[in-house]
Amino acid sequence: MTAQPIGYFVHHQGRGHAERATALLNALVQSRPVEIFTARPDIFRHLDPAIGLTQIPSLFEPTGAEAPNMRSLPEPAITHCAPLGWPSIREAMATLTGWFSAANPALFVTDVSAELGQLARLCSVPHVAVLQHGRRTDIGHMAAYESAVGIIAPYARLLEQDDRPAWMQAKTHYAPGLGIDVPALPSRDDARRALGLPLDGRIVCVVGGGGGEGLPSTPLTLGARQDPHSRWFTLGKITSEWHETAPGNLTHLGWVNNAAEWIAAADRIVSSCGNTTVHTVLAARKPWIVVPEWRYFDEQLCKAQALEKASLAAMSPHWPSHRGAWEALWTIADGIDLSSQAQFIDPAAAQNTAAWLDRLATELWADTPAAQTPNMKAVA
Repeated sequence: MTAQPIGYFVHHQGRGHAERATALLNALVQSRPVEIFTARPDIFRHLDPAIGLTQIPSLFEPTGAEAPNMRSLPEPAITHCAPLGWPSIREAMATLTGWFSAANPALFVTDVSAELGQLARLCSVPHVAVLQHGRRTDIGHMAAYESAVGIIAPYARLLEQDDRPAWMQAKTHYAPGLGIDVPALPSRDDARRALGLPLDGRIVCVVGGGGGEGLPSTPLTLGARQDPHSRWFTLGKITSEWHETAPGNLTHLGWVNNAAEWIAAADRIVSSCGNTTVHTVLAARKPWIVVPEWRYFDEQLCKAQALEKASLAAMSPHWPSHRGAWEALWTIADGIDLSSQAQFIDPAAAQNTAAWLDRLATELWADTPAAQTPNMKAVA
């Protein structure tokens, strides 16, 4: 008998959702069918061709067909994004519920959507929630976590927040570094040779995330200017202000396809707190300053605080505004025990999580009788 499939919803803001889903599902599809649901199929690279991919409308981007008179109606506390009068949302939900009925899935994983987790539960489909850092004790998130049969946390247990209740942690599978190809990271010197950089001289790599407004260049000019013996390179989008004066040791590279190689080549890192960036730096083991970007529910701020608490990075809640602030942060970052950083990465996170999901699905559906077609009779 063919194993029941697992459905997987992937949010399309940022890159981390798709990267960890790809790693996990490439491993999981070896044991049972998998179907991805997302609004942006183009965010996936290197997916196993056996994985199904269904495009659904975005759950938060309007198309112009929405009913304008309901635009300002307040959200109920149990949801975060459930506007009324959106045909695109009805289409997305119809696609999902139709697949639930036709495929009889073993599990439905959400990375991330509290609403879709609750939808799966209402449709009698076991739900697994992907857990992110942040202040998520509101009724909407907690309802999704409480109704879930399991939770996946793509970080180490030692980076867990203090406000996670025991019942949540009891059903959480921790997958530190899920989506990060640790063995593929080159050494510092090999990375520099590949990038055409000199082997001597200090390099600072500043990494921005893919889900925000970009790196502000003004604080970076201050940081590079107070560090004249280093070369500073930025990766990602840059936002500029008219009054900044860029020093000669600061180069903006924009988006690159080999960010991990630049991180490996650097001697020091400054970054936001996106999941992929965080775990790539941990794997590379570098002196590190984290500056969280704005995210819903203080996601990056809470992750930065967890990194600081674990003595893995120097944390500033906002960009340094003067030379002394940069110097104080580097003093902390240079004192980090770099050997401890790698302990927060599991090179087999994808395989271990796939095995956990497959085992959970098997246990939940064990000894379930085969579905039977009921006898129907006409009633005059």
